[in-house]
Amino acid sequence: MVAAVGEGDETRARALVRGLDARRARTLLEAMLDHEDARVRRAGAFGLGALAGTSSARRLEMQLEVEEARGGYDAASVIEVITEALGHIADSSARSGLLRQLERLTGPRVSPSDVNTLARALWRRRHPELRPAVARALERLPPAAVASLRGLSVLLEKSPGQLRAWAEDVQVPVALKAEVLPVLEEEVPEEWVAVLPAFISMARALAPSAVPQLRGDALSFCERLFILLMLDDKRLLTALPTEARVQLRETARTLVAAKSLRCALWAATVLQYVGQPGDVPLLEAHRPEDATFAEVFDRTIQVLRRPLSR
Repeated sequence: MVAAVGEGDETRARALVRGLDARRARTLLEAMLDHEDARVRRAGAFGLGALAGTSSARRLEMQLEVEEARGGYDAASVIEVITEALGHIADSSARSGLLRQLERLTGPRVSPSDVNTLARALWRRRHPELRPAVARALERLPPAAVASLRGLSVLLEKSPGQLRAWAEDVQVPVALKAEVLPVLEEEVPEEWVAVLPAFISMARALAPSAVPQLRGDALSFCERLFILLMLDDKRLLTALPTEARVQLRETARTLVAAKSLRCALWAATVLQYVGQPGDVPLLEAHRPEDATFAEVFDRTIQVLRRPLSR
């Protein structure tokens, strides 16, 4: 169990939990939370999240306060797992625990990564009651730490139709639109999939200005959109209308020439799914010299040269 969680093999870790009698599993996992080794505590927290239920949510919230008091890197790593676990427990007590965690975040040294993990967990447990707490957090926390909370706030306030209009509004800053995307990486509900073409259209318009950037709002927006789509490519890309797929291909074609290698690699990856054989010369022209990075381009080239197997 500890090894599976440490290696990020959530499927194996969940299978190990399911293989135990529920009562025995809970006793074992709760005992793991008291272990001095953070790796064991992380595994225990993950396991309780997999068991789910009110009892798990309450025990995880208790452990959350213990880890917050403990402090340090190891405790922070356990807090991250607990937060993610609470986000996956479909119980109102889990949402309440996340809200109390949000209320405890104060001070100028709040970590953006901690806020991001919490914002994503809250999005999974989204509910209108979250909006006041998120608004209060945005008022008291340093602006540099709360990008994901700003994105969460937008998602909580708007219906899918309203979000689409918001994404299409050129008066809305690109930076704010980019803050929504990491939160959606946690989950894109079915009713929100129809919003994606608006974000793709925006990326297409921004792509030329992102090409020469090593950092910047346009580049960040395009990268985050690529990541979002690739995290659930089979579902999200299949659901895109033809026009959106065409625009996504155009965006990726533009950005394989990006100065940012990270962005270029994501663009090449996207072309594996929406590209055409005619994109091969472009990929060959911008193929990185580094052999490791070139493999990403080579895989896409190989896929596009065998269109019938895609």
